[in-house]
Amino acid sequence: MKLHETIFLLAGRFLLGLYFILPGVQKITNYEGMVQYMAKHNVPMIEFLLPLTIFLQILGGIAIIIGFKGKIAAFMLAGLTLVISIFMHNFWNLPAGSDVAHETQNFVKNMAIMAGLLVLAGRGCGPWSVDNKN
Repeated sequence: MKLHETIFLLAGRFLLGLYFILPGVQKITNYEGMVQYMAKHNVPMIEFLLPLTIFLQILGGIAIIIGFKGKIAAFMLAGLTLVISIFMHNFWNLPAGSDVAHETQNFVKNMAIMAGLLVLAGRGCGPWSVDNKN
């Protein structure tokens, strides 16, 4: 792998990891607000799924940034992104005149993030990662 490719991969891992770590921390600092938001979207088992989501977002984000079990972390976060998108950005269930365009944009954005995670899950974290230290 060329140097610039390694740098791009590291920068991409950093941004993807940050994308999960920051919302994970925000869910902790606004826990009750997130409970209400999830309830509004009819998410089941909030008392179990919210702490699990926080754990997976923060731990998975860190794992991707440092490249530790990066393929597994990326695949797991891709699945989490899909589930979150289906529950929280379900534009197809919104009544006409509501935030359909906004939720559609969020859903499509999350599918693009999921695509990046799947590429990372398939290709790995590259030479500058814990997984590839000898």
